Amino acid sequence: MTDKGDRRPLASRNTRWAGAIARWLAARAITPNQISQASMVAAALAGGAFVLAGQSTGGSRILFLILAILFCQLRLLCNLFDGMVAVEGGKGAPDGPFWNEFPDRVADLLIFAGAGYGIGMPGLGWAAGGFAVLTAYVRELGRATGQPSDFSGPMAKQHRMATITAAAALSVLEPLWGGHNEVLMAALWIVAIGAALTALRRSRTLIRRLKGTV
Repeated sequence: MTDKGDRRPLASRNTRWAGAIARWLAARAITPNQISQASMVAAALAGGAFVLAGQSTGGSRILFLILAILFCQLRLLCNLFDGMVAVEGGKGAPDGPFWNEFPDRVADLLIFAGAGYGIGMPGLGWAAGGFAVLTAYVRELGRATGQPSDFSGPMAKQHRMATITAAAALSVLEPLWGGHNEVLMAALWIVAIGAALTALRRSRTLIRRLKGTV
């Protein structure tokens, strides 16, 4: 799992509720790796909910959108608590770094590809997921060369999840103006373009660090 000095800065990590839940999890036979693995399940359910929402109308569509929101947030909670249980709970494992990163990449692909298939634009969904993975690749490439992790945006993980979550919530109101899937389509474009710009920004920073100019 990520070292204390090289973790994504999260305000929620310092809240009382997060600390209480992390301590509860750490006191039980639950490992950080299992929490990381659970994030992929949550993401798969979110992606599936997006697919079904895109193909549904009325109350069923609203239900699937709400489920997608809940599972996206569950994915983020898993991302929060795996690190807290590993570091603050002292339950890190030798293979922790793998499970700290791999499930996140799978989760991004599942959620955004699911949203893409749901609105009938799978290519856009895969593009959003692919650029999301690229942002993390550049960050980890920096770490592999001895540089600190670069969590900069404009479309880091928390920004991507906030965008797709907000889009799902706003999509519930689409019947008011006769819309259907336009909000999710716009969100996927925002994520894809924003993640591409994030990868470029991180790449530029990494090159400058390697050259010693920053």
